[in-house]
Amino acid sequence: MSSCSLRPHRPGDIGWIISRHGALYAREYGFDGRFEALVARIGADFLERFDAQREACWIAERDGASIGSVVLVQARDEQTDAVIPDTAQLRLLLVEPAARGLHLGERLVTQCEQFARERGYRRIVLWTNANLAAARGIYRKAGYRLTGSEAHRSFGQELVGETWELALE
Repeated sequence: MSSCSLRPHRPGDIGWIISRHGALYAREYGFDGRFEALVARIGADFLERFDAQREACWIAERDGASIGSVVLVQARDEQTDAVIPDTAQLRLLLVEPAARGLHLGERLVTQCEQFARERGYRRIVLWTNANLAAARGIYRKAGYRLTGSEAHRSFGQELVGETWELALE
């Protein structure tokens, strides 16, 4: 098995991220099409607002095939859409099943932290669901702390949404 590399996104990659999130989350967690729609909105917002000085997307590749992804954006207030100063948001972490166990998720999360530090962010926030045990383990290992949780019904499932934060100071 060859090693994997991380590269910046290029045309077509956000479509791949949307497709793979939709397919994997349906198969692994029973999420319905509304999850794929959410990922599509996140992807569209990323492309429309992309600021290369403050935001990034990385695609993990092995032998020319995409096997993982993560996006780091400027965090925004959900009500006003205003940028939250000094705060980045980690989004769309994904590792293909065949690549799991290679610490690729950790590598992608570390890449986000390094970028955020270089760009002067003071913290990274993220939102996930409590049933995503592997991702939660990656975040915990990287030093993120759980700052909030709330039960919700989304994507055809009863879930517990979680907010996590990493202080960069």
